[in-house]
Amino acid sequence: MLVAKLTFNPFQENTYIVYDDTKECIIFDPGMYTAEERNQLADFIQQNELKPVRLINTHCHIDHVFGNNFVHKTYNLPLEIHKGELPVLEAVPQVCMMYGVPYSDPSPMPERFIKEGDIIEFGNSKLKAIFTPGHSPASLSFYNETSKQLIAGDVLFYQSIGRTDLPGGDMATLLGSIKDNIFPLGDEVTVYPGHGPKTTVGYERVNNPFLQ
Repeated sequence: MLVAKLTFNPFQENTYIVYDDTKECIIFDPGMYTAEERNQLADFIQQNELKPVRLINTHCHIDHVFGNNFVHKTYNLPLEIHKGELPVLEAVPQVCMMYGVPYSDPSPMPERFIKEGDIIEFGNSKLKAIFTPGHSPASLSFYNETSKQLIAGDVLFYQSIGRTDLPGGDMATLLGSIKDNIFPLGDEVTVYPGHGPKTTVGYERVNNPFLQ
């Protein structure tokens, strides 16, 4: 499984394009905010001859959903989220007003809901949906067991963890998600977070100050 990272918007959010040898791809957390950023995503897909087949949000904070409508319209893809993230998505216009960030291209509402344990298929690849709340009420992480790769949203970062001071956040829940649902995947697993560089489960188990 190949993972391409594009970093977008004032929050420096990581958008991931995940694909395999079939060229089918999933777009996770499209954070494109400007026309230039939207073009950057479209150019990458075109240059690599990829075929987007799914649009998924790990969670629905504003920086992860700015590009939802562009992907939805351009590639005719329904939005997929965990049902528990619906209130977060519905609150996006108000949150944007709070931050003073204009929100000119509203996200579509989801047409599919992903549940814990669901298998997300594309090309010759499979990702398992893992329930990892705490940063947001119903965040999902997506795990490829064959390649030992995890699309983790804002749950676990390089030497850090997701913030828990936003509505629906909870520190104890987040720490539980990491220790109970991510650590057991194995030290060799590569973690692709919603912000910053990639890391591994093993590195964070030993070096992450929040997890000691």
